[in-house]
Amino acid sequence: MSHILRVDASARNAGSTTRQLTDQLVARLVEQGYGAGVTVRDLAATPPALLTEAWVGANFTDDGDRSDDQKASLDASDTLIAELEAADTIVIGVPLYNFGIPASLKAWVDLIARARRTFRYTETGPEGLLKGKKAYLVVASGGVPVGSDYDFATGYLRHVLGFVGITDVTVIEAGQQMMDGEAVTRATAAIDALKQAA
Repeated sequence: MSHILRVDASARNAGSTTRQLTDQLVARLVEQGYGAGVTVRDLAATPPALLTEAWVGANFTDDGDRSDDQKASLDASDTLIAELEAADTIVIGVPLYNFGIPASLKAWVDLIARARRTFRYTETGPEGLLKGKKAYLVVASGGVPVGSDYDFATGYLRHVLGFVGITDVTVIEAGQQMMDGEAVTRATAAIDALKQAA
């Protein structure tokens, strides 16, 4: 059986479209046997720390040469990466804030995209090290069409996930909810269709 990592980034709990849809998606995946266990990482409840000079210095120091303080600087990053490494399926709730991802989700990206841990540089270019995983992006917006030129979140996250080796990415969208009263209904139907396709 596989393991699911659920990452929530909405600042809201009650009334959050991405939390509602990720609830439904994770439940469907568990029903289908894709998740023997689920790890929940709520970035709004516990926002990741921003990168610092000490973090960067520790990251670029070889493992065996790191001081205790440097190791401590990387503890949070190590924990987040271990959650990704342990997961076969990743579900990320992505509310569009001001055309992009929430700051807490960007901080998470900065902590999990680490040279020599989740990607490496080779003679032919960068290579992602988190291969063989499936990701779902549950994207919600008030007015921005998901996938449009004004959506700087979806393409960015696809690229970041691919960069660390996660290239199998499905987007479930509930876009332009302020203008489209059926957006959430269609997203729910898309999740139900995943169950039928399994």
